[in-house]
Amino acid sequence: QLMLAESGGGLVQAGDSLRLSCAASGRTFNRYSMGWFRQAPGKERDFVAAISWISGTTGYADSVKGRFTISRANAKNTLYLQMTNLKPEDTAVYYCAATSRGVVRDTSQYDYWGQGTQVTVSS
Repeated sequence: QLMLAESGGGLVQAGDSLRLSCAASGRTFNRYSMGWFRQAPGKERDFVAAISWISGTTGYADSVKGRFTISRANAKNTLYLQMTNLKPEDTAVYYCAATSRGVVRDTSQYDYWGQGTQVTVSS
């Protein structure tokens, strides 16, 4: 079992930056590829970014490419999402997730999920 806990969310203004963290415990963190997803009220959970467990290969949703950066610190069992130039449409609950399947975008391919952290961007 891999436990994931997100932190770093909050209320910010459009144009601000925010860094989310996801602390992992339990199983060997560096054997999993990791992803960030987000879910706005009344909408489905959408892919944001993912990073592989060994090569550091990354993937991003078009809506965040160039503004968000995913990274990981395996020695600290921590995943990050650096968000810059935030927009009101980025408002959502952000979830981190782990998968043994590589850099994938489908929620059904992820095995473990955190509880989420709220990000609210005011205009």
